[in-house]
Amino acid sequence: MLVPFFLVTSLAVRSVFSCADHTGRQRGHLSPLHIKRQAATPSTNNPPTGGTNSSEPVADWAYDASYDWGAIQAEYADCQTGTQQSPIALSLTNGLSQYHHPSFSNYNRNVSGNWTNWSYGPSFTLGHPADDYTGLPSMKWDNVTSYLKGWHIHAPADHSVGGDRSKAEMHLVHVDAKGHEIAVLAIRLDPGTAPLPFLTQLPPMIPFIPGIDRRPSTDVAPGQPARTVRPEVVEDVEMNMSLALNSVYTVSEFWTYKGSLTSPPCTEGIRWFVARAIAFTSVEQMKMVLGVSTYSARQEQEVWLHEINSA
Repeated sequence: MLVPFFLVTSLAVRSVFSCADHTGRQRGHLSPLHIKRQAATPSTNNPPTGGTNSSEPVADWAYDASYDWGAIQAEYADCQTGTQQSPIALSLTNGLSQYHHPSFSNYNRNVSGNWTNWSYGPSFTLGHPADDYTGLPSMKWDNVTSYLKGWHIHAPADHSVGGDRSKAEMHLVHVDAKGHEIAVLAIRLDPGTAPLPFLTQLPPMIPFIPGIDRRPSTDVAPGQPARTVRPEVVEDVEMNMSLALNSVYTVSEFWTYKGSLTSPPCTEGIRWFVARAIAFTSVEQMKMVLGVSTYSARQEQEVWLHEINSA
């Protein structure tokens, strides 16, 4: 079982290894277009650099207003006009993929990285030498090799299956040798009857901090202290990623499609693998995950040129 999580109210961290661009944006303030979400502060476009007064770009989008991201700025045009936007609804009527079978290397060894909260839920970023991703655990399909950069949890799940949406979904984000996101392995999470070994190996959960003022210091009025606060980061945490694969039978059955990042700028060219099996947690583990998460599911997109399960 996980030990009880604790509340973090104001911490200056040494460094933050955010999740991939699709996942690791820290939360900021909304534009008037999304005024209803002001109190919940969505993420910024770049990972923070650490320290209580460091400058951060401010986000202008929110998950619960994802239907009009493309109208916010030109950089987000793909969110509105893209032909392979994610997430999408899946079903057994799609069949299961007979192509692009993933294989995994170096997942069965311990890796070290940073454990934190990506301001929407639990997240972990693997440590590696600067600009060298090739020593990380890898996932291969066809003639493509990708490297596990990190993982994070969305709540509720991004992808529904047969009309059912799991309580959460873990995204294992993979990059190419240059660090560009090219693939995501999605594992749905639901409560069951026994603890999930993958989660039991983690430190205490780190909560998101609602209502934080994440303005850059340059936007704070003269004479007023900067109030930027970030979740704690626990560094040099070791974990075995094979436990994630084991929870879904090494992804032996899956859907795959051509998709996109699930947050602005909604960049396309991402190969998605969605495991058919669900990873079941204990009830207490699921309560802990949801207790440190806030809404982070983009509205499902219409299927268009996604080539679900195609060769």
